[in-house]
Amino acid sequence: MTKINSLQELLIDEMHDLYDAETQLLKALPKMAEAATDPQLKAGFEGHLEQTKGHAARLEQALSGLGEKPRGKTCQAMEGLIKEGKESISEKGPDAIRDANLIGAAQRVEHYEIAAYGTARAFADALGLHEISTLLKQTLEEEAATDRKLTELARRVNQDALHAA
Repeated sequence: MTKINSLQELLIDEMHDLYDAETQLLKALPKMAEAATDPQLKAGFEGHLEQTKGHAARLEQALSGLGEKPRGKTCQAMEGLIKEGKESISEKGPDAIRDANLIGAAQRVEHYEIAAYGTARAFADALGLHEISTLLKQTLEEEAATDRKLTELARRVNQDALHAA
């Protein structure tokens, strides 16, 4: 375990974590889109994939602004969330139930990302790193909008699952 001696080091560590989380999502989202049977859910995952590419690029920009390159760190939180999502993909049973399970996994990912980006932004604000804070704020706002869209979609997907049982 790396020793962290300052708030700036903690911010950098958090951003490396987020970068790894986003790169893990870049691999998982196509599989989730492929597994989804609901056309709107499939489109939602595909849209999130494109958005995630932008998030990773923004993190690269923020890290570069701190003289850092993304380094090999595994975000264990995202690793666990993606593992749960993979289990959702392999679930047997009605398609509508699998779709409800997939959207639940996606919402857990969004909630983690919102919390992590909020934490990183708070660190950047405390350090007076306004450009970094602005980049993180932009991603945080996009994550919150995605979460709202997922919640709306989940209502319908869950109704379909209710009637599939």
